[in-house]
Amino acid sequence: MGPLVIYSSNFIWYLLLVLCVVLKIQVVQANGWLNAHATFYGANKSPTSLGGACGYDDTFHAGFGVNTAAVSSMLFREGEVCGACYQVICDYKIDPKWCLRSRSVTITVTNFCPPNNHGGWCDPPNHHFDMSMPSFSSIARQGSEGIVPVLYRRVACKRRGGVRFTLKGQSNFNMVMITNVGGSGDVKGVLIRGGRSGGWLAMHRNWGANWQSSGDLRNQRLSFKISLVDGKTLVFLNVVPSNWRFGQTFSSHTQFF
Repeated sequence: MGPLVIYSSNFIWYLLLVLCVVLKIQVVQANGWLNAHATFYGANKSPTSLGGACGYDDTFHAGFGVNTAAVSSMLFREGEVCGACYQVICDYKIDPKWCLRSRSVTITVTNFCPPNNHGGWCDPPNHHFDMSMPSFSSIARQGSEGIVPVLYRRVACKRRGGVRFTLKGQSNFNMVMITNVGGSGDVKGVLIRGGRSGGWLAMHRNWGANWQSSGDLRNQRLSFKISLVDGKTLVFLNVVPSNWRFGQTFSSHTQFF
């Protein structure tokens, strides 16, 4: 017979507590929700102008409104996540003092929350949302300390109207800002074709939602082929007329769903 091992009641309660925490995490993840924290942009900043690292000139012009957020590097993926949508809920069970019960908000990623490498909320491996004041206030009480626990999950982006193409650059340097993208919202790859050029030309992400290509496509109708991170692809034929000018924005008649 082996030695008789006697566990104290405190140790048994500790094991049960750990088991409950593990089970809770598994349930949250099984339902598609993940744990994170959220803060908010400075109250004196207008959410309409916080394009930041995604390069949006204005969140209303981009089709996103005021419910936007910057995300930590674990979510940002070097700009690939720009335009993606998340549903965020303040975790009332953890923080009933500041969280509003059963309130959620859907935000669009428009910026990057950079790490400071000193234990900040946006340092890896943290998943963090630095939200616009309107979106943060819709899930947390006014006067909070500025940091709340949240649950989040990816959701489809529901956009009004078509995908928008804003033409930037000069001469043989073409840069296009692609906004108001529905579906998964995050663009994986872009091809461009001029009306007289024949074949498709690959574009490369310059920064955030801005894609660039070489070649002079002025005075040509422009078509685009866009692929999203979820694998969906759409072709936008002749969405830009031949008399386009840099700085103009054109909207398609089709959209990702």
